[in-house]
Amino acid sequence: MPDRIRLDGRVAVVTGSAGVIGSAAMRLLAERGARIVAVDRSQQDLQAAIRDLPASAQALAVTADVTREDEVAGYVRAAVDKFGTIDVFYNNAGVEGDVTPITRYSLEAFRRVIDVNVVGVFLGMKHVLPVMLKQNKGSIINTASIAGLIGAAEIAAYTASKHAVIGLTKSAALECTATGVRVNCVCPGLIDSRMLSAIIEGRNPAQVPVANDKIVERIPARRLGQASEVASIVAFLASDEASYVSGSAYTVDGGRTAG
Repeated sequence: MPDRIRLDGRVAVVTGSAGVIGSAAMRLLAERGARIVAVDRSQQDLQAAIRDLPASAQALAVTADVTREDEVAGYVRAAVDKFGTIDVFYNNAGVEGDVTPITRYSLEAFRRVIDVNVVGVFLGMKHVLPVMLKQNKGSIINTASIAGLIGAAEIAAYTASKHAVIGLTKSAALECTATGVRVNCVCPGLIDSRMLSAIIEGRNPAQVPVANDKIVERIPARRLGQASEVASIVAFLASDEASYVSGSAYTVDGGRTAG
């Protein structure tokens, strides 16, 4: 059966591309034929992330802080200068923030999470949307989380930020009504990643190891998700196979939020 989810020649910008999910999505988009603009804060991590991409990806690495509007405008401009357009925008950069009860959460730490996870997503769409609307086509995929659908103790800032990402996604999708631009988000669940490890360790300050079966017993699939499984949904949403999909929040959580 032929592979119908192809992105041949399309230009995909991926923020947070040096992270586990960002790099997995970037690799799959490149394998599907996309040309890649990789965005992250660390040039060293970026170079490592794009090292094994196929030559056809023509990968461009751009260091940027997604909370700074001038730097967001810069990575958009760099993509357009090199490739002439942006067809896919995986708006993925994010942080988990502190793991602590609301009563002990500092305002500075709270604002940092909101800056990266909400302001960063907003600024990305603000500067990418004009490019896509001008050409009347494009797909934006924001990274939310199942924490944007349900509550989660001790990560209030992260939870609030991901609820906001879903709201931003739906608002942007409505603003793109009657255009060829689609806006969706993915909501990963418990994915095997540095971020999940940091949250688990933060909830267990006594450094007592948490048995894996205790973590996965809340997941109907009885296992952690893999970054590649999130990447598959990103690739689908980026493709023409999702041409009638906009304003949606796709859970990738092994059934965690089904109940």
